[in-house]
Amino acid sequence: MHNHNDPKDQQHIIDALPAEEITDTVAQALKQLGDPTRLRIFWLLCHTEECVTDIAEIIGMTSPAVSHHLRILKQAHLISSRREGKEMFYRAADSPLVDMLHKSIETIGEITCPRC
Repeated sequence: MHNHNDPKDQQHIIDALPAEEITDTVAQALKQLGDPTRLRIFWLLCHTEECVTDIAEIIGMTSPAVSHHLRILKQAHLISSRREGKEMFYRAADSPLVDMLHKSIETIGEITCPRC
């Protein structure tokens, strides 16, 4: 390895390098949010809990298309669901990663959070 930095500084950086498991988790989350529709659904669910039918109406898609995106977001641990009778309701998962992604989306997009 070609060294341009002070070896002590470089070792400090190398020691702080995130584990592959962490970078894999973050990369997977960012990959899933790289789809504009999933990004909109995720942002919506950061602010409200909705069923598939309501999400489809809000986003302007069919319920099967929304269900497909919800499945992907759930597999990435970005959203969670709960059943109420026959209806399934979705919301953003309660995790530090989801909180940071939500804040990042609003910062990058210069979006004012409706809760603020």
